[in-house]
Amino acid sequence: NYMLAYVTVGTNDLERAGQFYDALLGEMGAGRVIEMPNAIFWASGPGSPMLSAITPNDGKAATVGNGMMVALAAPNPSAIDSLYKKALELGGQDEGKPGIRAEAYYIAYFRDLDGNKLNFFCPADA
Repeated sequence: NYMLAYVTVGTNDLERAGQFYDALLGEMGAGRVIEMPNAIFWASGPGSPMLSAITPNDGKAATVGNGMMVALAAPNPSAIDSLYKKALELGGQDEGKPGIRAEAYYIAYFRDLDGNKLNFFCPADA
């Protein structure tokens, strides 16, 4: 069983967010599994946790949540290096270069095109 079903990040431009996450999550073997007028969901397989980008239902602008971050699982540090590089090539912004954190994890932090903070995460010895 998974603890999380899906995580949502807000966007003010769903088409642009869709292109960003199609390219980035495609590197991780994930693809679109649900498309709605105001949201797109990606997953790596049936029943796996999903990431979605959504325009807010209240019609107001999407804003970045202070302290909110999504961690995306990666298989090993070299995959994180590659995914981090891809995120920046796609227009994402650096929030912390790949490296060992808390003496146990290899993590790289970035912001998507709407300013949402995410990271790629794996054990340092993976």
